[in-house]
Amino acid sequence: MEESRGRDEWRRLLLSLGMLCYPFLTAVGVAQYTRGPGLVAGYLLLVGVSACYLGIVVASMRSASRAYWWLLAGMTVLAVLVAPLAHENVLILAAVIVPSAAARVSGRTAVALVVLGAAACVVVPMAVPGWSTDPAGYFAVAVVFTALLVHAFSRTATANQQLREARAEVARLASEAERNRIARDLHDLLGHSLTAITVKSGLARRLAVGAPPAALAEMESVEQLARRTLADVRAAVSGYQDVTLAGELARGRELLRAAGVTADLPTAYDTVPPERQELFAWVLREGVTNVVRHARADRCTVELTATSVEVRDDGVGGSAGAGSGLTGLRARVAAAGGVLTAGPASPRGWSLRVEAPA
Repeated sequence: MEESRGRDEWRRLLLSLGMLCYPFLTAVGVAQYTRGPGLVAGYLLLVGVSACYLGIVVASMRSASRAYWWLLAGMTVLAVLVAPLAHENVLILAAVIVPSAAARVSGRTAVALVVLGAAACVVVPMAVPGWSTDPAGYFAVAVVFTALLVHAFSRTATANQQLREARAEVARLASEAERNRIARDLHDLLGHSLTAITVKSGLARRLAVGAPPAALAEMESVEQLARRTLADVRAAVSGYQDVTLAGELARGRELLRAAGVTADLPTAYDTVPPERQELFAWVLREGVTNVVRHARADRCTVELTATSVEVRDDGVGGSAGAGSGLTGLRARVAAAGGVLTAGPASPRGWSLRVEAPA
């Protein structure tokens, strides 16, 4: 991701440096109409224009809006001062000034600025005595073309940034889902084992009538240690396993959006009884995660009723295999007395459905 951002910055810098050709073309005009000290003054003013433009580029990359507009104003003033020295050739600087201003304003205002800038390139040479109108059309086209180029590059850069953010969000949510999966498996494995140790150690202590006091004390210590460890495990994973149906609907909608999948999710879940909401939340989490990671789908649909939840997609018709989390979900659903069904959907895609007992 950092490499992609770096490439975008380099492309932006190269495009910006390419636009320094316009002050160079203006310098040719200064050499055409001016000699002696005026020539030196014209070149120095154009160096100032180029410096302001480079400052604008840096301010844009650092999102320094106030500096951006101050530098743009300074570049405009310097361009006006160059006008008596370069005559009509100064208008090529509009291809730098106008797109720079249009890039920082709203759509309609930007269009108006470009139109006015192109019109000025045609009208001003006609109004100023001694200025040639021959390059007016070329300058107007340069303003429009440069503005379109800057706009297209800006849109591309914005799209790339949004794509990077979406990928980061998908990675974050996938990592969160994997962390929750590990927490659930840890709870199931250690919880069951520690519970068995606690029960058996308590039973052994009660059966060991007449055993040496030291043996009874050790067995009691084992039971207490198992109970404390079980409590610690439950406390450690409880923060990861706290799921709600409302939270999973919101999380699923965001995860699908970030993955570019159209989400057809219910906005209300009032029909689901409170005692089933946690189970359905786990089903929703597992189903949506599998859609994003395995299905390559365009649309994901979730249907909720009082006794069932179904996650269906229109992808390639495959889902995660055994050991992917469906096994743990199946055990959770079975413990609640429900039935889990997972398989290909018609006409295409995959369906994960859980029906809870009435």
